[in-house]
Amino acid sequence: MLSISHVTKIYGKGKKRRLAVDDFSLDIKVPIFGFLGQNGAGKTTIIKMITGLLAPTSGTITIDGIVSSDASSKQNMGFMPETPYFYERMTGIEFLRFCERLFPGNGRGDEFLDGLLKKAGIYEARDYEISTYSKGMRQRLGFAQALVNDPNYLFLDEPLDGLDPIGRHDLKASMLALAKEGKRVFLNTHILYDVEEVCDEVGVIHEGKLLYAGPVKDFCAGRPLEERFVETVKEYEKKKK
Repeated sequence: MLSISHVTKIYGKGKKRRLAVDDFSLDIKVPIFGFLGQNGAGKTTIIKMITGLLAPTSGTITIDGIVSSDASSKQNMGFMPETPYFYERMTGIEFLRFCERLFPGNGRGDEFLDGLLKKAGIYEARDYEISTYSKGMRQRLGFAQALVNDPNYLFLDEPLDGLDPIGRHDLKASMLALAKEGKRVFLNTHILYDVEEVCDEVGVIHEGKLLYAGPVKDFCAGRPLEERFVETVKEYEKKKK
């Protein structure tokens, strides 16, 4: 289980001080959790704190009881950042081999890595230099690299951004397949239609505060997710005034 307890994140000091995440608490047990919020709401900050790329100003984050900043927790998580970075002269398969070596003791070999490229839908481009990859192919490769250590927890930051309809369909199918295998998927996105299709539960964050967390169906109550999301944010803004 992923547990976020009273987490706060503050950037800067003095006049430059900015509260990015405000006393945020959330427990996630479901296979696929969708995290929704406007640009700047705090989604990426939270996912970076979960994966240990940022330290909380206060509060704790644990995965199966292990503090997420602990090095041992990295063996059990995969992360796809919003803008994946690649070594352009490497081929797709070379990049996955490089990423796999970052997890000592894995040693699953090319058969396993080829399977990831097939799952991501870019096996045919395994021997092409990444410099020749399109935006969508890079997103697919970013998804594949998040799986090189066969993690139980997968954190995806805007993984469907820039994909064509077939690419989005394929990656969503892969997420559902991973959930059936017993993996846990944490999905940051602003594409609400995709959340309705694949997520078991959803969280709504605004200005670093959690406004809702629970089943997608309960939140929507028969109405479009986009409509309920906008309504929830606007209700919060009214209460502030």
